[in-house]
Amino acid sequence: MTTDLSSRLNREEANQELFELLRIPSVSSDSTRKADMHAAADFLRAKLAAIGFMARVDATQGHPVVYAEHLQAPGQPTVLIYGHYDVQPEAPLEEWVTPPFEPTVRDGRIYARGSTDDKGQAYAHVKGVELLLQQGALPVNVKFLLEGEEEVGSPNLEPYLRDHAQELACDVIVISDGSRFAADVPTVTYGLRGLSYVEIHVQGANRDLHSGSYGGAAPNPINALCEIIAGLKDEQGRVTIPGFYDGVEDLTPEEREMWAKLPHDDAEFAASIGVPALPGEAGYSTLERIWARPTLDVNGIWGGFQGEGSKTVIAAKAGAKVSMRLVPGQDPARITRLIQEYVPQIAPQGVHAEVREHHGGQPVKFDLSSPYIKAADRALKRVFGREAAFARTGGSIPIVAAFSAILKAPVLLVDMGLNEDAPHSPNESFAISDYHNGILTSAYLLEELAQ
Repeated sequence: MTTDLSSRLNREEANQELFELLRIPSVSSDSTRKADMHAAADFLRAKLAAIGFMARVDATQGHPVVYAEHLQAPGQPTVLIYGHYDVQPEAPLEEWVTPPFEPTVRDGRIYARGSTDDKGQAYAHVKGVELLLQQGALPVNVKFLLEGEEEVGSPNLEPYLRDHAQELACDVIVISDGSRFAADVPTVTYGLRGLSYVEIHVQGANRDLHSGSYGGAAPNPINALCEIIAGLKDEQGRVTIPGFYDGVEDLTPEEREMWAKLPHDDAEFAASIGVPALPGEAGYSTLERIWARPTLDVNGIWGGFQGEGSKTVIAAKAGAKVSMRLVPGQDPARITRLIQEYVPQIAPQGVHAEVREHHGGQPVKFDLSSPYIKAADRALKRVFGREAAFARTGGSIPIVAAFSAILKAPVLLVDMGLNEDAPHSPNESFAISDYHNGILTSAYLLEELAQ
């Protein structure tokens, strides 16, 4: 077993290669950037081919998939590494300190869109495999699956998995696309919340109305929308949709005890996001609320006049985007149906309200006794000098459940980032030390999976 990979890592070369990938504005939701999506896929294919993989770019009905394999370890496990090269839109551009697609290093951090989500973490695996190959043969068989639609719900990945199930067959699937518990706490994630993402649309009159001529008589869609949103949760922070909590899997006493021992402080957590309090569902700790309880949040809202100055109108329509994070025991299709039934029931008179589905994903939870989780724990200990914490995460990776169902292989989540990296936000960043430690973690993990 290699024992001194750290001294062999060419850190400057690793940085420059990641910077090149980060400069490609591969925003999957932007139809004007299809060429950039292909450029990012081609970059990854070329890199994997250069280090000895059979690598190709496969077309889908949307953005392409990069597939690569290196199968030269007979009798050893096959590890499928998943990541995504698409990124969130950069807006609001004015809030970026430096250009989002020109990676900039400040205070030991790489600032760029996609730096932590997920180009930096995915590319750390590419460099980890390369580091092992520089020492000789890989200790396991390795396959890469890098997609370009994760940020839009991976609509074409599930069909791709079904069409290529035999080629993608593996013993374990490794994903790094999230955050560790804390900077000094290596983390193995054993659960993800699911997602139901919808839009609420409220229609009033057949046109915008003069608020003097019609105010007091005409229905107001913005007011109605506010009433609807306010009615979706009660004063205890619980979602009011009938049947929403049916089947929710409760935390075990062991989980609550394990999480209570983690170095979390509510005051520090609140200060880190600049708020004076942490409202949420009564009866649960902060970690329990963000990792293991379902939620409902408004992510965007619109309606009426938004320009400078005044315009006294009653808008004809209004809307909101709503995400519901789900936990084991909840099905996203069922939750979507429940909110579609409920919103029209609580809408005020005079307006038409409907809920339109966007996308969703199943919640997942993995067995903490798995030998793959134990291998990850050993690998992280080699990098950080301490045993890993075992945590769930509040975020969602919708395709994880499909991986388990279609490929019949366990999923191993080894996150390299931090919440302070601000994924999806302006000034997204990735600590250079986390990137380098991620490369070493990837290499050591493959060695430990061979044991």
